[in-house]
Amino acid sequence: MLIKTEGLRGRTFATRAEANLALFEYIDGFYNSRRIQERLGFLSPIEFEERHYTEQATAEQANLNPHQPIPTC
Repeated sequence: MLIKTEGLRGRTFATRAEANLALFEYIDGFYNSRRIQERLGFLSPIEFEERHYTEQATAEQANLNPHQPIPTC
């Protein structure tokens, strides 16, 4: 299992609760947010989101400041 290999192998835990906490911290802190994803164009979810919001802001700015004059009748 990948999570065991990447996040927990070689560590010893005193209790099951300690192991669960370490697993949660690994999944929430790294695996879900920073690990690159093929479905996201080999970006991490954080990078994908940043790119999305940057592109969205650029598109909104372009709509507010069009380069073409408004046609008059």
